[in-house]
Amino acid sequence: MKGGDSINRVFFISINYILEVSDVKMHHKLLTLIATAAFTTGMTVGAMAAQPIKIGVAGAHSGDLASYGLPTVKAAELVVKDINAKGGINGAKVELLVEDDVCKPEVATNTATKLVSEGVNVVIGHICSGATKAALPIYRDAGVIVMSPSATNPALTQSGEYPNFYRTIASDDAQARTEVDFALNTLKLKKIAVIHDKGDYGKGLAEFAKKFIEDSGKAKVVLFEGVTPGAVDYSAVVQKIKRSGADGVIFGGYHPEASKIVGQMRKKRMKTVFISDDGVKDDTFIKVAGKNAEGVYATGPADVSSNPLTKEYHDKYAKTYKGSEPGAFFDNAVAAALALTNALAKAGSTDPAAIAKVLHTDDVATPFGKIHFDKRGDATGVGFSMYQVKNGKYVQIN
Repeated sequence: MKGGDSINRVFFISINYILEVSDVKMHHKLLTLIATAAFTTGMTVGAMAAQPIKIGVAGAHSGDLASYGLPTVKAAELVVKDINAKGGINGAKVELLVEDDVCKPEVATNTATKLVSEGVNVVIGHICSGATKAALPIYRDAGVIVMSPSATNPALTQSGEYPNFYRTIASDDAQARTEVDFALNTLKLKKIAVIHDKGDYGKGLAEFAKKFIEDSGKAKVVLFEGVTPGAVDYSAVVQKIKRSGADGVIFGGYHPEASKIVGQMRKKRMKTVFISDDGVKDDTFIKVAGKNAEGVYATGPADVSSNPLTKEYHDKYAKTYKGSEPGAFFDNAVAAALALTNALAKAGSTDPAAIAKVLHTDDVATPFGKIHFDKRGDATGVGFSMYQVKNGKYVQIN
């Protein structure tokens, strides 16, 4: 007889005994004792029912930046569907708790609080660096491990403030280095305007780019300027770029602002090279910017389409979500979902310390190859490549 069966047998014998007791006070007392024992051992009538493992998925699922967040939801759904079809993690089914933060810090704190109150065990997300930074203290204080497929702000892992944070994407210092090296060594730019959206992500990346340019001695930063996200008109900063004589722009931020800036530059017949980041390396940028997107450069996670695991999940996506493409950070999100569920399985527990130990020491197969996480929480072997819009599509060029 299995351990669970023997416990249930004792449970039913006890219930039968209680029914035979005539004293009402004793009857209630015994029922309370049995109920307490059942709660402590996790019993349910008929079987030992494993509690579901709750995985939160937090990010922008609506609004202008939904194209960055929804691919993560779908990646998590596909990974969890496979796991549950095989019986779950160590016999426990996996439940997804999906919450929208619209990539806004003030909303992200509410999202994190809600997930913690619902007993989430681990979280995939958040998507934007600002929202992630706002939510992390809440998860840290609750002892919840968080893994983002896209939050690239270096301080999230390098400051030491968030030992509960991991990511399956390289940080902005690596991304800025890729952009600057390309601008200086491949395009041979000499005068560069560095523009940003004033956010944790965009400004942080821009500051690294500015530093790398100045340290190189090969080019000059002729303008360093922040813009206000959501503005209708960016003609003032476009005019400043024109007056600076810049032969190239490096922009730190997201596609809504980038598409407007590029559009207004082209309207003024400016042929200035435009280089941006993975916040712009998204098909939505091309759809919004239209013909003005042609020739724009942007960094993004390396093309991993040749990896068999990548092909497997892209095929599953095509069969499940017909008529659409996986979208930004889908591969990074698959990697996060696989890494977290592997850690939960290998740890044999939802204890954060046990999960963390596996994440740091155990290699797991992902679309980026076998990865684990360094002591700061950054994934090994994950970096950036440069892309360019050619004929309405982003094409990896190095």
